[in-house]
Amino acid sequence: MDVTPASSRAETRAPKRPGEVSSAFGEFSDGKRPSTTLSVIVPAYNEQYLIGSSLARLGVLGESPLLESVKIIVVDDGSSDGTAEAIRVFRESIESREADPKISWVWVRHRRNSGKGAAIRTGLEHVDTELVVIHDADLEYLPRDLISMVEVFLCEDADAVFGSRFMSGGHKRALFFRHALGNKLLTFLCDMVCDLNLTDMETCYKMVRADLLKSIPLESSTFDVEPELAIKLAKRGARVFEVPISYSGRTYGEGKKIGWRDGFRALWAILHYAASGKIFIDDAHGGEILDRLNRAPRFNQWMADVIRPYVGDRVLEIGAGTGNLSMHLMPRSVYWATDVNRHYLDYLLKLRATRPYMRVAFTDAAEPATFPTGQSLDTVVCLNVVEHIQDDIAALRNIRHVLDDGGRAIILVPCGPWLFGTLDEVLGHFRRYTPDELASVCGEAGFQVERILKFNKPGVPAWWFNCRVLRRKTFGLAQVRMLNLLTPLFRLLDSWLPLPPLSIIAILRKDDAVLRQPPAPDLRASQPQAQL
Repeated sequence: MDVTPASSRAETRAPKRPGEVSSAFGEFSDGKRPSTTLSVIVPAYNEQYLIGSSLARLGVLGESPLLESVKIIVVDDGSSDGTAEAIRVFRESIESREADPKISWVWVRHRRNSGKGAAIRTGLEHVDTELVVIHDADLEYLPRDLISMVEVFLCEDADAVFGSRFMSGGHKRALFFRHALGNKLLTFLCDMVCDLNLTDMETCYKMVRADLLKSIPLESSTFDVEPELAIKLAKRGARVFEVPISYSGRTYGEGKKIGWRDGFRALWAILHYAASGKIFIDDAHGGEILDRLNRAPRFNQWMADVIRPYVGDRVLEIGAGTGNLSMHLMPRSVYWATDVNRHYLDYLLKLRATRPYMRVAFTDAAEPATFPTGQSLDTVVCLNVVEHIQDDIAALRNIRHVLDDGGRAIILVPCGPWLFGTLDEVLGHFRRYTPDELASVCGEAGFQVERILKFNKPGVPAWWFNCRVLRRKTFGLAQVRMLNLLTPLFRLLDSWLPLPPLSIIAILRKDDAVLRQPPAPDLRASQPQAQL
């Protein structure tokens, strides 16, 4: 693969995005912005006669005050005709005249044809803007419609905007009734899977927040990337909008490539991605595993019911994820939902729209400077977080520091060092605790331990079998559905099963009036620690 960047800007702009941390205590700003930045990925295959005109049309984007900068990424997908030469001629023409200061270009060539989906994946590697959109290297779509799509991001809390060829408002060339009928059928089936009401799933013009799109694993290499992207955006809970666009379709004699075989591939893709749970790329936060566990709402309800009697009215939740537990604990007078994962924070911001008592912030338990300041907090909820932090005692001290005197911390961690296995490694766990070890580190951090709760004994056999025997690195969707189905039974069995718990929950109290006792010895000092 050959890559040649060519910039027509005099300076490189630092990428920004909607929702940057703006206040002193790290709360996310959800105010509207007057402009943004955009990358346009142009996959091209055997378009020697149209590629130059298609790229020239994109110049209209530089005229819009809504766009601070535009990066155009041209991916020649191993064309076998004169497309490469046509791109070279176009490139020389723009380099020979005065450059548009807002537009930069990147030129990429695949050594062999790999398909539209592969070209999009290649293009994403070069995206450093807030938004990204796909533009076909023909003349069927009008780039001026991209401006109206950008407006939606600036005016609404949008994650993706699709340009629809079937909504009223744009003009379109009358062509191929059977194609339109097939398109509407595929859109109908996709809508059933997504529970959306899209009018044009197969549209090329899909504009998405770049960080969101980069976090989605795109597996398709051909035109079936269209239903894949629509379905995975829906499964991620993205806010998807549609705007009408114009469309000047072409005939097969004019070079149209998509055919009936692509329709069957799209149908298969809808069925395949409807059943797939792979909607997060592999990351340090174990996003895929956490997403699958979030599909067990009965389990989340059980966890919330266990800790709810200890939760006060002014709450900071550390590691809120996508708010599955938060939803069961709200409303409160003040509820801070925080995380270190940008994608989770964006999702939490959407929950805040109808919950005025909710605050969203980036908070890292290991970094005291990231905690909300100037707040009166009577409860810190921190579930499945401390085991991810190497210096757990320091993290617990940070938590204690932000609590009011007399406030509580609720700390859930995995139990049983003997259970440490492959899933712990994938999730980034440094350790699993015994009840005595957890009490020891909490005491050393200055907390008074009120009680240690044992949680989810029935889950131990399944965790041990997956981690220690099968050495699996994720949960299957069928297993998660089974967990959700069996949770009511687990709740009944949990108190009397003769098994150690899968998790333990420490209910801690901050009491500055109590005289400090000498810290308890760290019981882990004499035990070998699990190595990642």
